[in-house]
Amino acid sequence: MDTDWDSVLQFVADPLEHSQDFADNKSSPTSRNMLQIPTPPQSHDGSPVVEEPVVVETSTLVSVSTTFFPGSQHLTTPPDTVLVSSDNVFFYVNQDVLLRCSDNGFRGLLPAPPPSAKQDSVVPVPDNSTILNIVLHAIYDLSCSHYSPSFASLVTAVNRLPIYGVRPKSRITPSSPFFSLLLSHAPLYPLELYALAAAHDLYDLAVSTSSHLLSFPLSTLTDEMAERIGAVYLKRLFFLHFGRSDALKRVLLPPPNPHPPTPMCDYAEQKKLTRAWALASAYLAWDARPDLSTSAMESALRPLAEHLTCSECQQALRERIKNLVVQWSVVKVRICMTF
Repeated sequence: MDTDWDSVLQFVADPLEHSQDFADNKSSPTSRNMLQIPTPPQSHDGSPVVEEPVVVETSTLVSVSTTFFPGSQHLTTPPDTVLVSSDNVFFYVNQDVLLRCSDNGFRGLLPAPPPSAKQDSVVPVPDNSTILNIVLHAIYDLSCSHYSPSFASLVTAVNRLPIYGVRPKSRITPSSPFFSLLLSHAPLYPLELYALAAAHDLYDLAVSTSSHLLSFPLSTLTDEMAERIGAVYLKRLFFLHFGRSDALKRVLLPPPNPHPPTPMCDYAEQKKLTRAWALASAYLAWDARPDLSTSAMESALRPLAEHLTCSECQQALRERIKNLVVQWSVVKVRICMTF
């Protein structure tokens, strides 16, 4: 029994001695030959855990129109067709509305295959979402002004309407929101808007736009623009300019009415006013601009009174200028259907 314990204690004591030798001399042969026993894993740790690859599910983002969405209530019936633009925006629409406005089945895209019980018909459309959005607003007779579309986009959309079998003349009427939106660009793009109206025979739009073209110099009109406008509406625009120029010369011609002769102002004296009026009116007629304003007309004629000493002549001049302003203000400022 004692012998067994001695062997056990010797086994325990040897490593302690070797540890001391290792501290005193790191190069000791005993330290280099020291037995190293690996530490076994603890029994309660369990088996090693193998990490499985984590699969991350990616969600697909779908862009949907803020006007034509699944729950939109433009009609009593819910949408039954989905139009997908070229930039992958979804528009939920009513097929019967599109077919009523189109004479070619909405470019042959409708009627679409019958939808399943839980899924609408999905129809790809070659136009981007900006153009398709304007086209659909025009068909539904809704205003798209809150989207602030550019004038170029509006022009493109109008030109695309016939492609989808929709007559622009039927959707762009004076009472429609699309008409008002287009006309709001007339001050900045009068010629382009007039050409667009002329190309699609939108007479009311052309009439409203033509008043913004009075200051446009017709001599600068390019062949391309003249071809886009067409012969009929180009003739109407020329007649508007020429007609106003002729009307200006006509209303300017008569001088102030003479008054009965007085000791201070006889007929010979009154001829001075007639000659002064002729010179001033010739100045205005020489540069007979169709957009001549009444204020510019008054500014050119009122100074004549400064050279008159007769009060009756001054009164006659004031009456003549007042009458001239009234006559010029009633001259047409827009094109008309008859020449």
